[in-house]
Amino acid sequence: MRDFMHISPRIEATGLRIGRNGASLLNVAHLVLDGPGPTLILGPNGAGKSLLLRCLHGLIVPDEGRITMEGVPLSTTHRARQAMVFQKPVLLRRSVMANLTYVLRRQGLGWRARRLRAVQLLEEGGLAAKARQSAQSLSGGEAQRLAILRALAIEPEILFLDEPTSALDPSATQAIEGLILAAARRGTRIVMVTHDIGQARRLGADIVLMNGGQVAEQARVGTFFTDPQSAAARRYLAGALVI
Repeated sequence: MRDFMHISPRIEATGLRIGRNGASLLNVAHLVLDGPGPTLILGPNGAGKSLLLRCLHGLIVPDEGRITMEGVPLSTTHRARQAMVFQKPVLLRRSVMANLTYVLRRQGLGWRARRLRAVQLLEEGGLAAKARQSAQSLSGGEAQRLAILRALAIEPEILFLDEPTSALDPSATQAIEGLILAAARRGTRIVMVTHDIGQARRLGADIVLMNGGQVAEQARVGTFFTDPQSAAARRYLAGALVI
């Protein structure tokens, strides 16, 4: 169930630095995301997790440093092949179906193809019965599922997720994790921020631990949880509030 195909593109960040008012918010010397399966970014509050995610997606331009995809500097062309879902879903004030068909129309699909693809996505996400409802009427878990389905509608090479289940109950979390794992098995590179160590164990293939704006440790999931190499990782896994 945890078999993942090798995926691309290879993401590499070198010398990323962001500072504000004399304080260093992000200082990543070198980070490579190249293995199969989801990358889960962990760390305490203020560690720089979301800032790193936004840099990798190109939403924030670092003060210094370089991000490449398959060796090519990050560009708007790359971003067109990526998608991002935030902690609080942002949905169009339209029906559930229309939230998907709007995105699919922008992808150049004809009316019939848009409808077929939207129905397929809604069935995959367990939202087919709510297709005609206003997206604003959905529960928190349903809204987040729709946001993820809308992101997947463009068939992104990379899907960035910023704590997509942080405010959800176990049932809603399980449904969303199912969508994420299914996308990863189809070959989409998943890069996801979470505070939930259990979730990182369930979903992660590669773990990145952030602390103080820096990468404290990066390892495959089995190694990270059974044989952490850094003092920060050992303290974090022991439940320390400050690492």
